[in-house]
Amino acid sequence: MPRTLLAFVLALVAINVDVAGRAQARSTDGPRVEIAFAAGARSEPVTGMVYLAFSRDNKRTPIDQTGPTESPLFSTYVEALGPGRPAVIDSRAVGHPVASLRDIPAGEYWVQPFVSVYTRFARADGHTVWLHMDQWEGQNWKRSPGNLYGEPVKVTWDPKASVTLRLTTDKVIPPIEPPADTALVKHIRIQSDILTKWWGHPIFVGATVLLPKEYDQHPDVRYPINYEHGHFSLRAPGGFGSGGVFDKFWLAPDTPRFIYATLQHPSPYYDDSYGVNSENNGPYGDAIMKELIPAIEKQFRVIGQPWARMLSGGSTGGWIAAAHQVFYPDFYGGAFASCPDSVDFRYHQIVNIYSDPNAYFIDHGWATVDRPTQRQPDGNITSMMKDENRYELVVGDKSRSGGQWDIWEATYSPVGPDGYPKRLWDKRTGAIDKTVAEAWRKYDLRYILETNWATLGPKVAHKLNVYIGDMDSYYLNDAVEKLNEFLMKADNPKFTGEIVFERRAPHCWGPRGAELMNKMVTQIEKYAPAGVDLRSWRYR
Repeated sequence: MPRTLLAFVLALVAINVDVAGRAQARSTDGPRVEIAFAAGARSEPVTGMVYLAFSRDNKRTPIDQTGPTESPLFSTYVEALGPGRPAVIDSRAVGHPVASLRDIPAGEYWVQPFVSVYTRFARADGHTVWLHMDQWEGQNWKRSPGNLYGEPVKVTWDPKASVTLRLTTDKVIPPIEPPADTALVKHIRIQSDILTKWWGHPIFVGATVLLPKEYDQHPDVRYPINYEHGHFSLRAPGGFGSGGVFDKFWLAPDTPRFIYATLQHPSPYYDDSYGVNSENNGPYGDAIMKELIPAIEKQFRVIGQPWARMLSGGSTGGWIAAAHQVFYPDFYGGAFASCPDSVDFRYHQIVNIYSDPNAYFIDHGWATVDRPTQRQPDGNITSMMKDENRYELVVGDKSRSGGQWDIWEATYSPVGPDGYPKRLWDKRTGAIDKTVAEAWRKYDLRYILETNWATLGPKVAHKLNVYIGDMDSYYLNDAVEKLNEFLMKADNPKFTGEIVFERRAPHCWGPRGAELMNKMVTQIEKYAPAGVDLRSWRYR
């Protein structure tokens, strides 16, 4: 439980008061906060990010209240910082949504210090970089094992005061307890030799596998499989085990018997690698195709033929499902992608990276209009492009925030001279680098399909399916519209999959449960080779 300390009165007086190990002293440049970590919490030096969070209440910890439009967060990067040595956050530190400590209004606040520990990666491409290493928590710095924090402290803040507040991070986030296997839910976690060699550090991939009802009672049956992609999760596919609607469907007597596998492949940049080979992220596509999927299909009774391998996912997972069908067209038999991330970079959300000069603003000459990044189904704006991106910059520079915009750069951008991703746009101003934008084309799914339709079309025209609300919260429907425009006019062959827009639906609309299963079964039955067994895995 957070403890409330005597308020620190930050005033222009020459005093030095120590309360429970925290002190204030005279400073010469406005408010100043020194944050150190206790030797009892960590004995080794830290390279990484040091954070200071503010909040008006302590219903949730200040760190948990930070975000693009939430409570203020400030940060500074440190290298080889030893125990007890302070990192300084003052008026020069980057902050969001409040830019400087001097801009925090006078009043009472809860403040909390935090340290995110980075790992050194000596990569096979010759670059050495420092990034946060996922600890199987899903690349979430706020709850990553090994990161350090202090309890929230209540202070009285005066932005005009030249004093120093000293805080200590003396607690360590404990390791994640992996979920236990059950009769139908199994977990796989393997060290990837491919990724370990590339990153110069042990890298793991995994899967949560949901087996069909009576799997052990039918030892001779092999099953179709649905490879489900999305953000990192150790839960069973469909949330099986919660006692909800999906449980009843999965265990019903007339449900077709599938194996579902939710894949886990967090990278040092994000909770999900985006499943493709990348200059910055490394060869995650190879690791999935050559190591993880073979491990799943060896351990479980999978049919193991393209016609019986389906893909599904939503949002990030929707993009991966579509991308894997495009990049590995002969391996899978169908992709069912809901609300995918931008499938045409003429609408990277609502930014045309190839022609727009700026991601944050539209210049009308006499007026400049902000671009939104999130909306409600009725059109009301939730947040703006500049806010999400500037918050990510506070969390981590060099695309190291673990945030959404930064993983797109880490996946699609070339490597910069310093070993980190080249910025698509300046994180502060939004100015777009057209050279980087052109390099993104090799991940622009509509562009890939349109320029390679003669060879790709015969392999994917009947396999690609996309579902999205026409009021998607992140404007992802606009890119799908562009994909749909091309597919509707594509010829030799004609497109025979489906693109479905749901009126007024937000993120992330698409088929689930029985509806999705029925679509996959129909796909299998329609395109399976003549004479293959389509009955035993239905137990009839």
